Amino acid sequence: MFRAFLKVSDCCPVCGEELHHHRADDAPPYVVITIVGHIVVFAMLLVEKTYRPDIWVHIGLWVPLTIILAIALLPPVKGALVGVQWALRMHGFDPNSPEALEAPPGAR
Repeated sequence: MFRAFLKVSDCCPVCGEELHHHRADDAPPYVVITIVGHIVVFAMLLVEKTYRPDIWVHIGLWVPLTIILAIALLPPVKGALVGVQWALRMHGFDPNSPEALEAPPGAR
């Protein structure tokens, strides 16, 4: 589905479904922030209550974990949101909508 880290291909290489008209925009980062925030805050509170480590341990543990989780979750979350748009026939995925008849951005 992706031709680069977060760049969605204009069409699916397997089935040929047009993907150029998806509108994921800012939704994937918001979903990732919510997921990562819940995981990290829960784990941070659990570690703090159980072990009471120094602040440098928290910084050394949670900052890299937060960055790694966010980067790892962005592509699957964006793919899932494009899939939800396809399943709900949103933003041009409906073959009868005017958006579906638009040419891909690079084809003009």
